[in-house]
Amino acid sequence: MSLMGTAVSGMLGDTNWLTNISQNVSNANTTGYKQVQTEFATVIDAVGVSASSGGGVEASLQNQNALQGSVAGTSTVTDLAVKGDGYFIVSDSSGDIYLTRNGSFTPDADGNLVNSAGYYLMGYNVQAGEASGTTNSLAGLTKVNTITAGEAATPTTTGTLSVNLPSTADAVDATAVLPSDYAATSGQTYTEETSVTVYDNLGAAHTLNVYYTKTSADTWDVDVFDAADSTSSTGSGFPYSEELYSGEMAFSANNGDMTGVTTNAGSSGSSSGNSITFAVPTGQSATLNLGESTQLASAFTVNTATVNGNAASSLSGVSISSNGTLDFEYSNGSTSAGYDIPLATVASEDNLTSVNGNAFQANQVSGTIRVGTAGIGGFGKIASSSLEDSTVDLATELTDMIQAQSAYQANSKVFQTGADLLDILNNLKS
Repeated sequence: MSLMGTAVSGMLGDTNWLTNISQNVSNANTTGYKQVQTEFATVIDAVGVSASSGGGVEASLQNQNALQGSVAGTSTVTDLAVKGDGYFIVSDSSGDIYLTRNGSFTPDADGNLVNSAGYYLMGYNVQAGEASGTTNSLAGLTKVNTITAGEAATPTTTGTLSVNLPSTADAVDATAVLPSDYAATSGQTYTEETSVTVYDNLGAAHTLNVYYTKTSADTWDVDVFDAADSTSSTGSGFPYSEELYSGEMAFSANNGDMTGVTTNAGSSGSSSGNSITFAVPTGQSATLNLGESTQLASAFTVNTATVNGNAASSLSGVSISSNGTLDFEYSNGSTSAGYDIPLATVASEDNLTSVNGNAFQANQVSGTIRVGTAGIGGFGKIASSSLEDSTVDLATELTDMIQAQSAYQANSKVFQTGADLLDILNNLKS
């Protein structure tokens, strides 16, 4: 009977081995799947009894979660793979948290990124004030959504306008009508002119006309108008119904650098150092830095003309960097950070609890979940437009299958021998 019991344990162990091989083979094409391994351990029939007295074998499943699968490129930006240590944090429809390497994420009907197993990708909503660099915990995680992030209008509040004003230019006649006399019927005299676009509270664009007038050596008047305020019969240029700013720029005679700007009396704007401040029509108070402007013996040149703010724009796509930053891309060409996609891991990956859909849960043996930014603190990097292949090697699995089958057959022969011995014993009576 001991002989037969040992053989039965062997057949059960080989059956478990074949079951695990079958699990691996069936998941040979499952994204992010990690092969399982069968471990055998000796069993004896009593404590302190030599293994030679029988008992058999016990087979157990051992996960190989730390293995890295090969990474293959795809044409979908939201297909993600982890190169190195870490798992994507996902949730089911009930909000329960899991870990997975299956990064085949696509937007569902609501725009939430969900993988092929039905798990939602979780991240920190940067636009709502969350960021993985400051939290590093499961708190604050939300579903990553890629279609409900239309860009809101942002008013202009700051900007830089740097030009070179020709030092060789003649100063205007003292009797000339200057741009500061903006309401005069005609005849304004100025030296140079440029324009810059700003945005009001509703995202409407306003073209600002900026005039530079050399009034004396190393001194230039600067006047700012909203092009829409032109009352000219041609619809552009002087005269204007109102002025946004009027001031005086001073330059060094030694090197041509700007030394400061002062606001002219009666102007509605203000100045500080090398910056001017004025109210954008139906918008915010905007500060324009003129400090990089120069007065050199060369032609008038606009070196920098940049302002913040934007018109409302629709979402055209997303991009995901190796550190997990998901940027929204808008139809006007601008981008903004939308989500930080963190990675997570545990102290003992192979002891994670497996659940349906190639996902895992932490437990006491695996250790608690640690969250971090991709590419930092030992975490791997995230590859966009990529998926991690299964770690199953079919040639190895088929070889193991032959070995398991042979072992099963051998154990069955031992069982048959034990049965034959019983028959001999039973026949001794007769």
